[in-house]
Amino acid sequence: MIQRIQTVYLILTFIITGVLLFFIPLWTLNNGKPFYFMQDQFYTVLLGLSTVLTVFSIISYKKRQNQFVMGRLNIILNLILLGLFVYRSLNLSGETVAVSEKGIGMFLPIVAIVLLVLANKAIKKDEDLVKSVDRLR
Repeated sequence: MIQRIQTVYLILTFIITGVLLFFIPLWTLNNGKPFYFMQDQFYTVLLGLSTVLTVFSIISYKKRQNQFVMGRLNIILNLILLGLFVYRSLNLSGETVAVSEKGIGMFLPIVAIVLLVLANKAIKKDEDLVKSVDRLR
């Protein structure tokens, strides 16, 4: 399980969606306080679902097709999250004296999407390898 490259990509995705966003704020509000994803229930549910999909994908390493489908669903979920983060950051007012700052945490779903794409590519490669060996029998 760990020796496969897609598991490494999925573990990195888990670290980004499940651990790193607790420590990196999405943006800073006008009053100077950092905004974490836990302060909005909708973001918490979506990131929790993304993390659960990643864990299930890691656990189901014997079922490559299910792993591939869960990876695609996770990519779509992270795209939705990214869209919501960008929409929310564009609606932040920055014209007051205390200008709001956009944080790097807002773009962590992009890194997760890239890692999920790489994992799906490796899963597809494994599946093609297994199919080619079955053809030779």
